[in-house]
Amino acid sequence: MTTSHEFYLTRATEAQRDAEAASLVNVRERCLRAASAWQAMADRAERTDRSRAEVEARKAALVLLAE
Repeated sequence: MTTSHEFYLTRATEAQRDAEAASLVNVRERCLRAASAWQAMADRAERTDRSRAEVEARKAALVLLAE
């Protein structure tokens, strides 16, 4: 898990908390949209990190095979 992934998750949690605390419907909806967007960014960052790790593992395996 990278710092950006953790950052996005933290923001999503904060936006969700803000939505729960909001008394105005439009503010609650705005916060929920923000939470959803932050969560999507966290998911994307996690997939990118996983992909990057897989590519690095494949490269390392190729280097070992070449030796």
